Amino acid sequence: MRTMILSALIAGTALPLMAAAPAIAAQASSTSASTAIDAAVAADLRGEDKARDQYRHPKETLEFFQVGPNMVVAEYAADAGWYSKILAPLTATSGKYVALGVSPTAASFNEQRKAQMAAYPTSYPERAAKATGIAADKIHAYVTNAVPAEVNGTVDRILILRMLHNMNRWGILGSELDAMHKMLKPGGMIGIEQHRAKADAPAAYTDGSKGYLKEADVIAMFEKHGFELVGKSEINANPKDTADYPDGVWTLPPNYALKDQDKAKYAAIGESDRMTMLFRKK
Repeated sequence: MRTMILSALIAGTALPLMAAAPAIAAQASSTSASTAIDAAVAADLRGEDKARDQYRHPKETLEFFQVGPNMVVAEYAADAGWYSKILAPLTATSGKYVALGVSPTAASFNEQRKAQMAAYPTSYPERAAKATGIAADKIHAYVTNAVPAEVNGTVDRILILRMLHNMNRWGILGSELDAMHKMLKPGGMIGIEQHRAKADAPAAYTDGSKGYLKEADVIAMFEKHGFELVGKSEINANPKDTADYPDGVWTLPPNYALKDQDKAKYAAIGESDRMTMLFRKK
């Protein structure tokens, strides 16, 4: 009887510990990811890129996307640029960085551009290595319309950063999302950062040609292609942005499409108002 009572007491005290274990592990994992993101964002190799952190909030954005250093993370339209210098080093030790080139299938692309895009898997790694300090053989590059079969179902996160408008105006948004859906693991997620149009903006202004898209339209497109909205964040919001410029989002910094015309005015506005959303593969 004493043995039975002792066993019951041990079992009773063990249950709360066992229940707490997953929560403790998740917290430790989150802390580790946050520390790794801090290091990647603070790295010297980013140089002048850091000046835009006040507008792009890379640490907060990547944490919202639930990106971790041990993940397979793909960046769409990666160009060895702003986010590549964070993501490639972040995943270099225990994860994998994947660069996704734009599909060369858009009808509006000329033959030279199609050829350049088709060559992306071989041309990109060396260029990215110079920008990120990560060896070229550690950088995996594919074109979305020709992803190897063994890659499909292996990706944890795909990030589409200020590119949805181009995908839409090129007429490839749906097909690109279908390709990404195949690449993701079950439950894998896509994080998007995109210039945000006003909800009542006319359709002619929100077709991608001005850089702005409506939040509702983006959600509807993702849902149509097998994704569900996980959450939204106002990390990259900017209420000063009126999102109604004749020359589109490129009127604002860092592009300054009007050159010196009213430059101080647009500098005071800052970079665009952007939606930041996370979608899960159904």
